[in-house]
This record gives sequence, C-alpha cells and structure tokens, in this order.
Amino acid sequence: SFGHSPLGGQVALGDRLVLSCAVATETGPLSFTWHRGGSGAPLGNGPHLDLQHFGDNDSGHYHCRVSDGDSVAKSVFLNVNILGEPDPQAEG
Repeated sequence: SFGHSPLGGQVALGDRLVLSCAVATETGPLSFTWHRGGSGAPLGNGPHLDLQHFGDNDSGHYHCRVSDGDSVAKSVFLNVNILGEPDPQAEG
C-alpha cells in the first residue's frame, strides 16, 4: 500500500510531506527506495520518505520500489503539487 500525509496530494511550501510504503506479505528482508518522476537516483531508503520542508523543486510524481532480493515491486505514482498551484494533470 502507498500512503501520504497530508492527504489530497497538495502540500504548502515549507510544510512537511511524509510518504509511506508497505507490502501485504513479507517474504524476507525488504529494501525500499523512493523515486520522483523518471529519476534513477533514489531520494531515500526505508518504508517512509520524510521531506521536512517541501520546496518548489519537490513537486512531482513519487513512487516507491520494494525488493526482497528476488523480485521488485513498484507502487503506483502519487502526484504531489504545491498547494494553490494548478495540477498539470487536470489541465487539458
């Protein structure tokens, strides 16, 4: 499962954003990595990603990857925007 706080996918500048990732069944030691957009470099490791001060460059699509050593699962993408800015996905 994939969770976030605050809810709604919008965060005020300077506010804290916490994302969490969990798996239904654990088959052994798990490794978690966090990514934004198409970036290959992980933003963090562990079941939670904690951005203490959400900034202009932090908007985007976040997801986690979980590996048990044999296989890798990827969460759905979560689009996070700065509060008050239009969602580019909603424009058309």
